[in-house]
Amino acid sequence: MRIIFMGTPEFAVPSLDRLAHESEVVLAVTRPDAVRSRGSDLEPSPVKACAVRLGIPVLETSRITPAVLSAVRDARPDVICVVAFGCILPDELLAIAPLGCVNVHGSTLPRWRGAAPIQRAILAGDERAGISIMRIVRGIDAGAYCRQAEVEIGDKGCAELMSELAEVGSRELAAALAQMADGSVAWVEQDPALVTSAAKVTKAEMRLDPSDTARANARRVQASTDAAPARLELSGRGLRVLAARRADDSLGEGDVVVNRGRVVLGCADGALELLSVRPDGKREMTAGAWAAGLRERELSWKRC
Repeated sequence: MRIIFMGTPEFAVPSLDRLAHESEVVLAVTRPDAVRSRGSDLEPSPVKACAVRLGIPVLETSRITPAVLSAVRDARPDVICVVAFGCILPDELLAIAPLGCVNVHGSTLPRWRGAAPIQRAILAGDERAGISIMRIVRGIDAGAYCRQAEVEIGDKGCAELMSELAEVGSRELAAALAQMADGSVAWVEQDPALVTSAAKVTKAEMRLDPSDTARANARRVQASTDAAPARLELSGRGLRVLAARRADDSLGEGDVVVNRGRVVLGCADGALELLSVRPDGKREMTAGAWAAGLRERELSWKRC
């Protein structure tokens, strides 16, 4: 089976790596080099770096132009596999491969259609998250699916959960392609009545708030990413919270207690203990190490 793979972030790498070892990936299409970490240097996408390592030809593009369509046709794919590529695919592209375009989506559809399914599952307090192997059609994540799998969310952070689901998605994608090849695949249409939306998470949504519950604030920290970090202001200092947990301490809303290396924040209905933080302009450190440098006697926190 000749496969064109389209993807960009780290979430897509396990799928590309698995397909390259189990099938014939003739072309990897990915977003162009960009500034992806601190500094100003351009870096390749994780998919490009993986494709180069595997010896797979790479086509970089930020949109589907006539030249891209021509390159895809010339590669004569049997199927196009898409994992978080990063732009809407036109009907012309969807019609090129005889077996169509299939996508690894980070939810058990029809729940959480959209750009941020894994973060939305965490923020909503879902017990489980999952992936779906779906056909790409016109409409956001509206296609039929043929395989789904779930994992428990528990207290996993967003990065850990994404990594686990990326591996699960790679396995289910390979299984789906095998079923498509031998004709045993069964497609299930989504129930429109069960659709929920997973809109992109904004930075404003991720700001911790003392007037909110400890549970809601803990979920923000759990769902935090570099693009939308969990943040607060403590006694005038901006602070990113990398890890936290609900605590049994009895504090008033907006209060802060620092005691024996613990930093505990009062919320509307309970308390949140900070575990790992990154002060603005500084490195990651334990909350206790950061609090050791505080000199104020009266501490308070608020939404930044």
